[in-house]
Amino acid sequence: MLTRRHFLAATGGALALPVSRVWSASTLDLGGARIDTLSDGFLTLPGNFILGGMPETELQEIVSRYGLATDQLTPPCNVTLWRDGTNTVLFDVGSGPDFQPTAGKLAEAMEALDLSVDDVTHVVFTHGHPDHLWGLLDEFDEPIFANAEFAMGGAEFDYWTDPDTVNTIGEARASFAVGASRRLSVIGDSLRRLTDGEEVLPGLVARLTPGHTPGHMSFDMTAGSVPVTVVGDAIGNHHVGFERPGWASGSDQDKDLAASTRTALLDRLAADQVVLIGYHLPDGGIGRAERSGEGYRFLSGV
Repeated sequence: MLTRRHFLAATGGALALPVSRVWSASTLDLGGARIDTLSDGFLTLPGNFILGGMPETELQEIVSRYGLATDQLTPPCNVTLWRDGTNTVLFDVGSGPDFQPTAGKLAEAMEALDLSVDDVTHVVFTHGHPDHLWGLLDEFDEPIFANAEFAMGGAEFDYWTDPDTVNTIGEARASFAVGASRRLSVIGDSLRRLTDGEEVLPGLVARLTPGHTPGHMSFDMTAGSVPVTVVGDAIGNHHVGFERPGWASGSDQDKDLAASTRTALLDRLAADQVVLIGYHLPDGGIGRAERSGEGYRFLSGV
């Protein structure tokens, strides 16, 4: 049965699954498990951070169709919460207070669901960028999710904790490296390093999806009534990322590898009708990929 309710924010779309709206979050009932995407707010980015270098004429046609400006983009930030009756798992932890003033709102979203940080049993990171990692510590540099077990791709952890990364990542992202290293050093001794294909928990499998960052991971949920993949930033937006997945994007650290990863991932998600959850996709980020013309389109909501 399809159910839906609206509170503070409305959404739309065409996904034939039981999705409801809670505060600024979306909920998906998998039968025995529940997924909520919790809003951490949104980012304010210069348009060329994502769109720079793309074919201008074709790009303009796409962004105009989506009603986007090219000088500034404001992507949402969706933190995924998975509860199976035993485990309460967060995928990423948002920005915290130190990245952008429009983000770092995860605590408010959790409060709206009557969820305490002490309830979280596991935190699984897709990658180490600020909007995914910097909400890890409190003002005393202690982990906010004190009862949780932490996990991240091993290659991703190694990259951000390598002292040379700050010198090789480029000036624009040097602060990313400093911030990631500081935070990961706090939990490094206990953090689980994941490999491609490793089962994180029963019904939750890590998948290496590199390019956006060197060790970026997505996560397949296989135990519910429908297959679901948390894609993180492997698909970073609902417009050019879907319509032209092979285009290089300025938001990716290895642009060519990210485009190859994105194309292969969308091929699989569309062919297998997998529900996807994207960190920067609209309406809570829950939807499907459907083939359309030369690429795909994102179908969000119900």
